[in-house]
Amino acid sequence: MKLCTLCSILLIALMPILGISGELSEEGFFSGRISKINKDISSVRIKVDFDNIKYLNPKDKIEFWDEKNSEQKCKSYVVARTSDYLLLKVPEMTYCQKYLNFTTGAYFKFYSEDLLNNIKMGKEVVTILLKKRMAVQGQMDTRNKEITAHIERVNAINARYQTLREKLEQEWSKELHALGEDRTFAVTSYKDLERRRDEIDQKLEQYKVKDENLTLDRWSLDSHLYFKK
Repeated sequence: MKLCTLCSILLIALMPILGISGELSEEGFFSGRISKINKDISSVRIKVDFDNIKYLNPKDKIEFWDEKNSEQKCKSYVVARTSDYLLLKVPEMTYCQKYLNFTTGAYFKFYSEDLLNNIKMGKEVVTILLKKRMAVQGQMDTRNKEITAHIERVNAINARYQTLREKLEQEWSKELHALGEDRTFAVTSYKDLERRRDEIDQKLEQYKVKDENLTLDRWSLDSHLYFKK
C-alpha cells in the first residue's frame, strides 16, 4: 500500500516536468494560446501550431493547464478545429477562471489521450500504407523492367530486320541488275537479228525470180482481150 502511494506521489511530481519539457515532449502533449473566450457558451478558441492537430476530432477530450500551476487542470472537449485553431467546450468554465490564468493571450499546455490514441492509429495506418506502397513500388519496378526489356527487344528485332532488309535490298538490286543485263542482251540480240533479217530481205529482193518472163498487156477493158508480150 505504501509502495503504491509512493508511486502516485512520484507520478504527480513528474507531471509538471512532462508538461513543460518542450513544445511536444510526448505525442499526447501540445501547447497553445487562448485567442478568444466565450463565457456565454463556455467555449474557448485556442491558437495552436503543430501538424498533428489533424488527429484531433470533435468530441475528443483534452486537459489543459498553465505553466505556473500544473496541478490544477481544466477539462474540455473538441467542438471544431481548423489547421491552426481549436474550439474547445469547457464545461467547468468557472473553475478554470478561478484557478488558472484564464485570459486572452495566456499560454497553456494541453494533453489528450484521444490525440495519443489517434496518432497511434495513424501510425498503424501509415505502416500499412508504407507496406502497400512498397508492394506497389515493387510491382512498378517489375513493370518498368518489362518496359525496358520490351524496348531492348524491339531494338534487337529492328536491328535484325534492318540487316535482313539490307540483305534483301542487295539481292533485290542484284536481281534487277541481272534482269537489266538480260534485257540489254535481248535488245542487242534483237537488233542484230533485225539487221540480219533486213540483209536477207535485200538479198531476197535482189534474187527474186518471176514465174513468167512475159508480161500481160491490158490494153482493153475486156479481160478476154488481154495478151502476153
